[in-house]
Amino acid sequence: MTDLELKELIEKYIDEHENEMTEDVMKLCRINSVKTEETDERPYGEGPYKALMAAKEICSGYGFRTKEYANRVISADMNKGEKCLDILAHMDVVAAGDGWTVTEPFEPKVIDGAIFGRGSSDDKGPAMAALYAMRAVKELGIEASKNCRLILGSDEECGSSDIPHYYAVEQPAPMTFSPDGEFPVINIEKGQFRGKLLSYFKDNSEKADSVQAAKELVKLESGDTTNIVPGKGYAIVRGFDEAEVKKAIDNAGSRIKAEYMINTASCGDDAEKGTAENDIMISVVGKGAHASTPQEGVNSGIILLNVLSELCFANSSINEKIAALIKLFPYGDFYGEGLGIALEDAESGKTTITPDIFIADKEHISIVFDSRTSILADEDNTILKAAKLIEENGFTFEYSFKQPHVVSSESDFVKTLLAQYELVTGKKGSCVALGGGTYVHDIENGVAFGAVAETTDTRMHGPNEFMPISELKEAAVIYAMCIAKLCR
Repeated sequence: MTDLELKELIEKYIDEHENEMTEDVMKLCRINSVKTEETDERPYGEGPYKALMAAKEICSGYGFRTKEYANRVISADMNKGEKCLDILAHMDVVAAGDGWTVTEPFEPKVIDGAIFGRGSSDDKGPAMAALYAMRAVKELGIEASKNCRLILGSDEECGSSDIPHYYAVEQPAPMTFSPDGEFPVINIEKGQFRGKLLSYFKDNSEKADSVQAAKELVKLESGDTTNIVPGKGYAIVRGFDEAEVKKAIDNAGSRIKAEYMINTASCGDDAEKGTAENDIMISVVGKGAHASTPQEGVNSGIILLNVLSELCFANSSINEKIAALIKLFPYGDFYGEGLGIALEDAESGKTTITPDIFIADKEHISIVFDSRTSILADEDNTILKAAKLIEENGFTFEYSFKQPHVVSSESDFVKTLLAQYELVTGKKGSCVALGGGTYVHDIENGVAFGAVAETTDTRMHGPNEFMPISELKEAAVIYAMCIAKLCR
């Protein structure tokens, strides 16, 4: 049988099973599998466990041997052959969030040829595309003496603590791909450099006169997630009149366009109890974005620092620290120029950086940042350079660094994936680098491979997440062709 004849045979099978695959995806999407409180037998809460067990039931129902790993992971084997290919996907999802208009998040619907619902594209739909690829190879009797194993986890969205439990028992296959990205092949995942800066203010307020002495920073908050550019934030100041605050906003606003608001009554519903009547809340609305693409966001925390830098506090140490932070993290610096860690290479592109969590009060200020580093990044040109500048500016510094993940684009594995992608889609296949991380980041010879087409925005992690059924079917055909080639 020629490759073209094999492709047509698999396409016919997937066409005949379209409705069945769609219903399996929707069955999983009806389960709210957002991580919740741990129990003895539900390490990630009831929802992720229910989704995992539902997936196990689906796999078993189609004749695949399944196995559980500490109620965190399940596996399904295509056959009893030699370990060859692992396909790694997940059943947990991010929180539903607001703004859904086409359906409720966990009431999936098919509209205009697409499945709408949380998890439809991340990652329940792609997981089922992989399962149906295995079904096609198995039920069509396509030669595959070696084993393909589908591995489904339940904590990918909250740190991937599930997968170490699997690999504590099992060895990875010689080849692994995850259908938790985009086509063609993501063979590079950037390094991840995260740090926390902290400084306590020295009290210099005794030098201020009686009017100046009342001018205080009560609170600053912006962002609550390390890998998300903060889209909203606020600061509360005390002892300033409204004209002073408006002038500070005007000065900052002349440099940085955003939505600024002040509340002079009682600081609004968001303020902590105990604020004084003459406190002023400064609110900024920017735009959230993923830490791997900070240039797509408008960082409200940085903007607030720029506003506060226009005010003169009784404690001059506050102004000094804010000025230092603005120097280290200038507005519009997405690539680490301020920290001296800007790097770029032809394969992975530029190092990116975003400060994501801002907290301050009368006594201290702290910032947590997230940097996705070029594959050139190392201890000397990134970690030590950033630490030196940060500490020179009077901040303590804690950090973590995850090495980049690279699989050669010249490997037989990657070449096989790209060849089948090209055969099925008629498009040119290529390798790309990713700023975010996937399940395969720590797995040797692991890549992300679909299932979303490179030009499709499925709104994953946002409202109205969807997955075109045509793309699920095409992914299933691509995966089946790859299984047939790799597992012979």
